[in-house]
Amino acid sequence: MNRVNNKVALVTGGGSGIGRASCCLLAQAGAKVFVTDINQMALDETVEIIVSSGGLATGVHQDVTDEGRWDEVMSLLLDAYGKLDILVNNAGISGVGLPPIEEASLASFQKVTAINLDSVFLGTQKAVLAMKDSGGSIINISSVMGIVGGAGPAYNASKGGVRLLTKSVAVHCGTMGYNIRVNSVHPGYIWTPLVENIFEHVGVDNLTEDGFREMLTEKHPIGRLGVAEDIAKGVLFLASDDSSFMTGSELVIDGGYTAV
Repeated sequence: MNRVNNKVALVTGGGSGIGRASCCLLAQAGAKVFVTDINQMALDETVEIIVSSGGLATGVHQDVTDEGRWDEVMSLLLDAYGKLDILVNNAGISGVGLPPIEEASLASFQKVTAINLDSVFLGTQKAVLAMKDSGGSIINISSVMGIVGGAGPAYNASKGGVRLLTKSVAVHCGTMGYNIRVNSVHPGYIWTPLVENIFEHVGVDNLTEDGFREMLTEKHPIGRLGVAEDIAKGVLFLASDDSSFMTGSELVIDGGYTAV
C-alpha cells in the first residue's frame, strides 16, 4: 500500500546514508521526493536510483546553513509541485576530530551547530510557513546523542537542541491549529558514511575496521549495528498518516543503546 501516495517530501542530505534511504523508501511508498544535498554527485545518484525504479524525484544543490538558499529551494519546490507535505531535516555532520572542551574553539563548536541545529531551525521555519494552511509532517533527524552524552559537546549540544526545538515547534503548531506534526528521530550507531568517517579520519585505539564495528555492535543489546533502512522505515512511519496522533515525540531507533 502506498502510505504517502502523492505527497510531496523534501529531504535534506539526501545524497547518502539515512537521507538516501529515506528518499528511496518515501518514493517507493508513492511520494514525490525533492532531494537536496551539498554533494552534487551524490545527489544525482539518489535521484537516478529513484527514477530508474519508477519513482518521482527532483534534485537540487543546497547548503542547508544558507538561509537564502532555503528560500530558493522552497520556491523551486512549490513551483514544481504546488505544496509541501513532508520535510525531513536530515543533513548533518559528526564533528569528528574536534578537541576536548578545554581546547575547542568557539568557531569549531559553531561549525557543528550551524549544520546540525541552525539548519534544522531554518528548514522547520520554512516548512511551517509552507504547511500552515494545509498541514504536514516535519521529521527532524537527531541522534541517541541528543538524549545521552558521549559524542563531544558540539555534537551532543546540536542533537539535543534538535530534540527540544522539535518539541517547541510541535506545541506551537498544535496551539495555532496548523495541523502540522513535528517529531524527532534518534538513531543509534548506523553504518553510514558519517560513522565510517569516524574510523577513517580518527581511528579508535588502533582498531581495524572490523574491530571498530565489533566495538560499536557491543553497545547495542540487539546484537548488530543499524543500517540506513532501519531509520528510513521510521521516517516513513512519521511521514504517513499512520502516525497521526504523534507530535513532539522522540522516535528512538537504537537497537537498545539507550536502554543500557
